[in-house]
Amino acid sequence: MVVDTPAWQHLKRHASDLRGQHLRDLFAADPNRFQRLTVRWSQGNDWLLDLSKQRITAETLPLLAELWRTADVPGWIAKMRAGAPINHTEGRAVLHVALRNMGHDGGPIKVDGRDVMPDVQAVLTKMRGFCDAIHSGHWRGATGEPICDIVNIGIGGSDLGPRMATQALAAQHVPHLRVHYVANLDGADLATTLAGLTPRTTLFIIASKTFTTQETMQNAASARAWLTAALGEAAVSRHFVAISTALDRVAAFGIDPANAFAFWDWVGGRFSLWSAIGLPLALAIGFDKFAAMLAGAHAMDEHFFSAPPQENLPALLAFIDLWNADFLGLQTRALLPYSQSLGLLPRYLQQLEMESLGKQVDRDGKSVGCPTQPILWGEPGTNGQHAFYQLLHQGGRTLSCEFIACREADFPLAGHHEKLLANCFAQSAALMQGKTEAEARAELESAVPPEPTSSGVHGAVPPDPSFLAPYKVFPGNQPSTTLLLPKLDPHTLGALIALYEHKVFTLGALWNLNAFDQWGVEYGKQIANALLPMIEGKAPVAGIDSSTAGLIDACQ
Repeated sequence: MVVDTPAWQHLKRHASDLRGQHLRDLFAADPNRFQRLTVRWSQGNDWLLDLSKQRITAETLPLLAELWRTADVPGWIAKMRAGAPINHTEGRAVLHVALRNMGHDGGPIKVDGRDVMPDVQAVLTKMRGFCDAIHSGHWRGATGEPICDIVNIGIGGSDLGPRMATQALAAQHVPHLRVHYVANLDGADLATTLAGLTPRTTLFIIASKTFTTQETMQNAASARAWLTAALGEAAVSRHFVAISTALDRVAAFGIDPANAFAFWDWVGGRFSLWSAIGLPLALAIGFDKFAAMLAGAHAMDEHFFSAPPQENLPALLAFIDLWNADFLGLQTRALLPYSQSLGLLPRYLQQLEMESLGKQVDRDGKSVGCPTQPILWGEPGTNGQHAFYQLLHQGGRTLSCEFIACREADFPLAGHHEKLLANCFAQSAALMQGKTEAEARAELESAVPPEPTSSGVHGAVPPDPSFLAPYKVFPGNQPSTTLLLPKLDPHTLGALIALYEHKVFTLGALWNLNAFDQWGVEYGKQIANALLPMIEGKAPVAGIDSSTAGLIDACQ
């Protein structure tokens, strides 16, 4: 197990030495701490990753790099790039990097001895042609009207990735075309989306590799009924396309198989944004900008493949998560993008990270021996400051925060962005340094007395500093990372998503986990399929626990 290696034991001793040290003392002891613990990536147009507010020293990262070598992360990278079936429980390659390899002289990428790049190119070419047809008005609905609204119906990886990116790139959207997303099996999701749409000008994308996913196919059937009630059965072929490889089921639904876009079993759902799953995003921003996003992801791929671990952005983020979870005991991480456009990034990363790494059995079928993926949650700033930041500052729990900010605004309204950055930087500083009771008391004692009212009487008497000072104490020592991006555009977003994908890959290697299966998801589906006939009244309520039986009975 990884916990038995010398590298792990070195880190354990180092963590013991660091306990009791406050971040403000680490800064006071090293005036160059920011310079020592900041990494820049010039190919990303000068990205900056600031780790100086994490509870680490100059010794920590070399020790984590030792664990990188012990776990043979470079060897796992080579296996992935060679198309080896590193998703060993499903016998599949893991090659989402192939999806953004086009036009970069990356050479062939093979699975089972076959180069997959021609297939990737064929699908991208088909996506470009379809986007051009929609944008130009060449593709029209059954009544001859151009398409104004796109509704993507999928779930999980077939929804979260393109949905998040579509919102993130709102400043790049094609005019006069609206893209919507439906995922939840709850009818409220589909019904409220359709309420504002017109069948004659609406196109549906059904994203399901097998065309059997329960949530997706139920929503697709209801969308089909909505459309055919207005336009008739013959209209289906002009208002539905599919992202699937199950062409027989696609045809049975009424979709022309020529309007089905393929993707492959070596693309995991939560890593599939770069494939045909990204079609609604490409429609939202135009295919050229979608290609720019692929190029940004490819640039991050090359950085991850070549940079040494202490200069490697995905590796460094992975190191910090592992260090905080397994050596400092921090089981929660707050992702705090100071960008409204990145408002869905926490939700997207919940799937990417917690579905990939929320596991306790290693590649050898044994216990990992340590905690793995931290619980991830978050909200864009400054909204979160008026919700949960109180707990971050004075709640008595230590957790790691990850701030993301952009030097330039994607929607540059005068007076907004400077205030946004000021709040972002202030929060990480406050979490780091805190405020002692003596500092709080001195601040209160030096406060300016209230101004007299118009009647000449002073306002409320300021509270006694001895009374109020304890309430203004902030322990600080809350670790945080800040990632400063140039500007949120397609290239930057592509690199950002790839950054987190490779972080997940690195953590999987460090913990000796398969980050690419999801048996926990499958188990719940298995039970739901068994319960459905009981809830529908088609089978007796039997063979299940009394609580579940009672809940079913209460719904009859």
